Amino acid sequence: MTSLPYLQLLSQESAAFSACLGHDLSVPIPHCGDWTLRDLAEHMGQGNRWATAAVTEKRGDYEAPSAPQADEEVRGWFDASVDELLAVLDTDPAIEAWTIYPPHTVGFWQRRRAQEMLIHRWDAQNALGRALPLDPQFAADGVAEVFDTMAPRQVKLGRYEPSRHALRLRATDTGHSWTYGPDEPVAEVSGTAERLLLMLWGRMPTDDASISWSGDRTAGGAVLAGPLTP
Repeated sequence: MTSLPYLQLLSQESAAFSACLGHDLSVPIPHCGDWTLRDLAEHMGQGNRWATAAVTEKRGDYEAPSAPQADEEVRGWFDASVDELLAVLDTDPAIEAWTIYPPHTVGFWQRRRAQEMLIHRWDAQNALGRALPLDPQFAADGVAEVFDTMAPRQVKLGRYEPSRHALRLRATDTGHSWTYGPDEPVAEVSGTAERLLLMLWGRMPTDDASISWSGDRTAGGAVLAGPLTP
C-alpha cells in the first residue's frame, strides 16, 4: 500500500468530525455500544492527547483529561486536541515513539490516528443521518491496516484465535486485494473499499447486499468472526 498524506487526511476527517459536534451530543452512536455523540467526542479527544503523549513522552500510560461537562465546550476541547496532535505528528515519520504495535515510530500514529478518525467520523455522521462517502484509497489503506496491524494485535492480546482458513478480500473500485489466514483462500468477498472497511470494523453485516461472496462462505465468514478489530 502506497503511503498516503496522513496528516492532511487526519486534518480533513477531524474537521468533519468536529462539525458533527455542533449538533445534539446526546444522539446515540450505533455500533459503539451505549455511547452517545458526546462519549465518542470524549473518546477521540482523549485518544488524540494519549497519542500525543506516546510521541512526546514515549509512554502508553498517559491518562488524558475528561471532556468538559458543558456540552457547548466539548467541540473546542476536541479541536484543541487535534491541533496538539497534528503539531507533534508533523515530523519525520521514522522518529521513535511508543506505539500499541510495530513499527514503533511516529509514522505509526500518523496512519493510526487518521484511520481512527475516518471510522469515527463516519460513525458521527451516520448517527446524524448523513454519512459521507469514504475516500476509496484511504479506505483501502484502512483495510490493509486491519490485516497488518489490528488483527495481529487482537491475536497477540488473546482476543482472537488465529483462523484455520484464509479469506481473500477484493476491492472492486481500487483493484486492491488482501489475503488473511493460512494457505489458499477458501472464499473471496468483494465490494468497494469503503464497504469492505466498514464490514471489517463491524459497521455493516457480512451479508449486506453491497458485498459479494464466492467459495466456502461458512469457512470464510468464520475468519471475519474474529473480532479482527477492537
